[in-house]
Amino acid sequence: MMSFTVIGTPFSTFTRTITLGLHYKRGKEGTLKLRESLAIVRYLDRVAPQPTLCISAGDGRALIEEQMWEFVSMVASHGFPAIEFGVVKPRMALTDEGKATDAEIRESINTGVNRSRRFLTIIEEAMSPEGYAFGEKLSWADFFLYPLLADLRAIPEGELLSERMLAWMESMDKLEAVKATTPGTLSAGARPS
Repeated sequence: MMSFTVIGTPFSTFTRTITLGLHYKRGKEGTLKLRESLAIVRYLDRVAPQPTLCISAGDGRALIEEQMWEFVSMVASHGFPAIEFGVVKPRMALTDEGKATDAEIRESINTGVNRSRRFLTIIEEAMSPEGYAFGEKLSWADFFLYPLLADLRAIPEGELLSERMLAWMESMDKLEAVKATTPGTLSAGARPS
């Protein structure tokens, strides 16, 4: 069994993506240094191909594997800034500061909420109507999206999550990898240090 060391805070959504994959693949520590999430997950798939977190043609809505990587890219490039920097982090900073009312906080993050709403609509349209992001097969798409939506669900703006997204999250919550990576996250009540 390959083993790995992850250097990052559990509060980080990208750190959680990597640790979700490692828990799923049962890896623990190593010496190679990679810094970017996409490079790390591609490496993990190469050195620990089973259980796979890639999709194949015919897995749910997927015609080709690149659809999963496109999904991952949209989450990292558009979802992360919209949800984390537009909603979650500003909400938490203002809440922790304790000076603004909920109405003032909502007004302050309204632009981020609107961007997040658009992102969620687009990403949900790319998902299979049930099951994981691409149907019955768990993939990197799920592990990239879950940390963002777990943070969103932990704050009042979690009301943006549709029934489909909430059902998907409930199925994700049952995974041992998700349970193992929950401590130290916003959904467990942690705050950035």
